[in-house]
Amino acid sequence: MSLAKSPWIIHVNCNSCNGCDIEVVACLTPLYDAERFGVLNIGTPKQADIMVVTGAVNYKNVNVLKNIYNQIPDPKVVLAVGACASTGGIFHGCYNVIGGVDQVIPVDVYVPGCCPRPEAILDGVVACLPILEEKKKRNIKGKEVKLKGNEVPALDNSAGAQG
Repeated sequence: MSLAKSPWIIHVNCNSCNGCDIEVVACLTPLYDAERFGVLNIGTPKQADIMVVTGAVNYKNVNVLKNIYNQIPDPKVVLAVGACASTGGIFHGCYNVIGGVDQVIPVDVYVPGCCPRPEAILDGVVACLPILEEKKKRNIKGKEVKLKGNEVPALDNSAGAQG
């Protein structure tokens, strides 16, 4: 059976302002009806085909993002939705922001905008379908992203602790 006939997506929010999240959820309403493409939003990565990521990646959620990515079975496609997921957006350069999703995991399709319209997000999901089929046909495996534990270096408190 073709994966392109009914792709299941998992939506991951990485510290966004929720503008993109509202638009992703709007895609699932009867007005835009993503289910006409067979798209189903699920809550577990173990059954997902497409990972839809919103928001800029920061040091607090980087390991969660990597963990969810590693749990999705191959073949898998990553869709970065919005300016923050693509480049870090308005949060780029903040002390706790790593940047866009592609700084941490490989991204296949980008949907630009702040925040992108539901039609653009649906176009992004539809653009993921041939990539998903190609990965299935060629048996392309996604690279495993290693978890590092604590991404922020620990402070050395032994030198100046006074009490």
